[in-house]
Amino acid sequence: MRAFIFPGQGSQAVGMGKALAEASNVARELFEEVDEALGQNLARLMAEGPIEDLTLTENAQPAIMANAVATLRVSGIPISKADFVAGHSLGEYSALCAAGSFDVATTARLLKLRGRAMQAAVPVGEGAMAALLGATLDVAQAVAAAAAEGEICTVANDNDPSQVVISGHRGAVERALGIAKEMGAKRAVLLPVSAPFHSPLMEPAARAMEQALGETAIADPAVALYANVTAAPVREGDEIRRLLVEQVTGMVRWRESVAAMAEAGVDHFVEFGGKVLGPMVKRIAPDARVTSVVSMDDVDALVKEI
Repeated sequence: MRAFIFPGQGSQAVGMGKALAEASNVARELFEEVDEALGQNLARLMAEGPIEDLTLTENAQPAIMANAVATLRVSGIPISKADFVAGHSLGEYSALCAAGSFDVATTARLLKLRGRAMQAAVPVGEGAMAALLGATLDVAQAVAAAAAEGEICTVANDNDPSQVVISGHRGAVERALGIAKEMGAKRAVLLPVSAPFHSPLMEPAARAMEQALGETAIADPAVALYANVTAAPVREGDEIRRLLVEQVTGMVRWRESVAAMAEAGVDHFVEFGGKVLGPMVKRIAPDARVTSVVSMDDVDALVKEI
């Protein structure tokens, strides 16, 4: 069995999509469709930078989606070749676009709004995120609880058995850095992000997405989506709408999602548009085969393989 998976924020880089667009009309047309939907030249920003502008949440989110979906489209591989789809945080929107729940233009507009709403939810400087390396979920939860001291500090991403990300008020997250080492984490590192994603501080963004998604048709996906907040498969558009709202403030249960897909029989994970999720998958399901598809050479190799 096979799962198609899609990366989240942090996988952006200047030059992303450039070679695809030069080699394929399919990619070029998809990027043009995104540009038209957003009323901006996102494709040029992806190709040429500057990285500071590309990294802005409202640009990074639709850019990462466009690059990932373009990679799949260029391959010509039908979604029916996957048994499941999944994506990390914003990658869940890429997965749903790939599975036919949203068209490309709608996905781009939703992610632009999502990025803006997440950035606006908390004043710059008041929130932070940190990666706890060599820490289990239980340890990370204990660290967050000890560091909170009346502020928000919670687990945002349970990425794999050795990497958990916490999020919340800056003071609490900074306190967590020292506490994490005392509790046995190998390293605790502040992340270069502009907002405390996947924490209760994102509640204003969740309300913004609830309104936007309430006005958006969501088709049932062609293959089941393993949802971030439940780590379980879902096929109904209305249920997906609810879960996408919960996802803004909820924990990304990536480790559990991959483990559940492996338990369901998935032995091949194909990551489109990045090489971020593959290493996590190998740490969760060591026996699984992982293929990362970024370049045209990667696309050609995958087409021969599937």
